Amino acid sequence: MEIYPLKDGDFSVDKNKNFTYLEDTENDKNLKMAVQPFLIETAGNLILLDAGLGWVENGIPKIHNNMIKAGFQPKDVKLAMLSHLHKDHIDGLVNREKNDWTLNFPNAEVYLQKREYDFALSKEGSPSFDLDVLKFIVENANIVWMDSDKGSITSEIDFEVTGGHTPYHQVFWIKEDGETAFYGADNLPQMGYLNYQIAFKTDYDGKKAMEERIIWKQRAQEEQWKILLYHDIENEIISLGK
Repeated sequence: MEIYPLKDGDFSVDKNKNFTYLEDTENDKNLKMAVQPFLIETAGNLILLDAGLGWVENGIPKIHNNMIKAGFQPKDVKLAMLSHLHKDHIDGLVNREKNDWTLNFPNAEVYLQKREYDFALSKEGSPSFDLDVLKFIVENANIVWMDSDKGSITSEIDFEVTGGHTPYHQVFWIKEDGETAFYGADNLPQMGYLNYQIAFKTDYDGKKAMEERIIWKQRAQEEQWKILLYHDIENEIISLGK
């Protein structure tokens, strides 16, 4: 398989979940993070893991520019996997540059946890969610509703609902030719999360997320996973030695 980070950029994020490019802010107290979806090419599929912020540059969605630089066209994406429904993970599925919104990946099947969707709808007014975008996706995309706790999407893709960051947050394994890419999304967004056993207060269930990371770290070492880091400024993909 081939893995392509589609990095939106490095950002400062305030308490109201406003994202500003790091180079455009002088506020050192805000959270600092990258936003980088991943595109994975296997023999049979082109898979998008989450979709970023949906920002547009020079009239073109940034995620499109990143994909084209990697040698692909947006129409080529067959499967889009959503870990959870915070706006920095789903807004890149929609081009909102004009009043007439459009899907950025019209040919993709979008895999979405039904229970996570119901939870998101209960968070009206939360700055973490963009419910207008979410509803547009559900009404217009080719949605594949998921309601199982774990299983296989294809022979290459396994998933598991872990909770942690959100109640029905899910993670993915993509496997091909003896290689495993693991996407822990916001339960494992940065390399530093592996180094410290911390239950983060910003998570829905920080203890659960912490416990999962301990298990994943051991498995990643034993099985030589490639770990994809959505919010790490310095690292995109890491492997742990045995």
